[in-house]
Amino acid sequence: MKANPGGQIDLNEIIGRDRVIEQLWETLEQQSIRINAERRIGKTTVIKKLYASPKVGWVPIFQDLEQCHSAMDFAQAVYREVDAYLSARQQTARRAKDFLKAIGGTEIKGVLKLPTFNDQTPWKTLLSKSIEDLVESQHQQNERPLLLWDEVPLMLQSIAAREGQAAAMEVLDTLRALRQELGGQGLRMVLTGSIGFHHVIDSLKQQGYANSPLNDLYAFELPVLDANFAQELATKLIAGENIATSDAPMSAQTVAELADGFPFYIHHIVKAVKLSGLEATAEVIDKQVSKQLLDGNDPWELTHYRDRISTYYSTASEAVVLALLDSIAASDQTTAVNTILHELKSQGLAVDREALLKLLKAVEQDHYLAKDEQGHYRFRFPLLKRWWRLSRGL
Repeated sequence: MKANPGGQIDLNEIIGRDRVIEQLWETLEQQSIRINAERRIGKTTVIKKLYASPKVGWVPIFQDLEQCHSAMDFAQAVYREVDAYLSARQQTARRAKDFLKAIGGTEIKGVLKLPTFNDQTPWKTLLSKSIEDLVESQHQQNERPLLLWDEVPLMLQSIAAREGQAAAMEVLDTLRALRQELGGQGLRMVLTGSIGFHHVIDSLKQQGYANSPLNDLYAFELPVLDANFAQELATKLIAGENIATSDAPMSAQTVAELADGFPFYIHHIVKAVKLSGLEATAEVIDKQVSKQLLDGNDPWELTHYRDRISTYYSTASEAVVLALLDSIAASDQTTAVNTILHELKSQGLAVDREALLKLLKAVEQDHYLAKDEQGHYRFRFPLLKRWWRLSRGL
């Protein structure tokens, strides 16, 4: 096995996800899912595995929705995917095609030419009828459709930015209505994204959105690799790259621990050691990690952890979030809420305890922090804490 940082991983080389995938299939028997996890843990790889190796009776359709910037983009993307799937099985997206013909589409020799869409085109009807066609087709075959949608929050943010918050709200409400209406006929969805769904919902609620469009979805927390699987991956990569080591188990364990169990970082660390031409001793591996964390080109794209704060938190909250993360990162111990509050006030930041608790919850949802049994805070991932200290000069 070769190190492939950031590249497409061969689905046959996925390590340590069998139990997670089984849990997802078990959950899908009852309800749809939204996958919560930090970026680079492998959300997309997991759902692509669901797509490539479905359980008997399931028919998965995978789509990356990052390129959908309007509600109509989304509806058309779903229609085309459903139509292509049904056509391959010599079936027809009847409801959707009848609708498209009714609003100006033309069919020539069995090929439907889509009409010219505009802002007044009922995208909701196209989306609903496309999914209804899929569900009806699979129900007749005693199969269950599974829509695997990646980067849903990014799509919703694009829709809100281009068409307004109301359009994003309507997309969420429409999807929930479809799950409610067609769930009994087997329809399931798995929604994932590289940013938290909570930011999208909070933004909408600030504009008066009162619904809970995701409360019917099971919130599945995708973990990092267990220590033994992380070490197995590191072992195979070190061997596959023919990296010299006098103690292969120690080298693999060091890589796995320094990467915090993230497959992406395991690949990066092994690749860096390979390019160094040095033996994979603990010291060499640690130095390569430091080199990567300090690299101004940011090969691990860790600057995202700083930049997204400006994007997803208000201007008034940004300074407080940065200060509380700095305070926790600088400490070698877990930090109590009152200690954080005292530190922030000593810096002249105007924040009360209730506001701080709300921010800490949001930062915890964004996977920066975790709480211990006493409710004290620490960085969730030591690697992120290490980078935060270096990047912030703490």
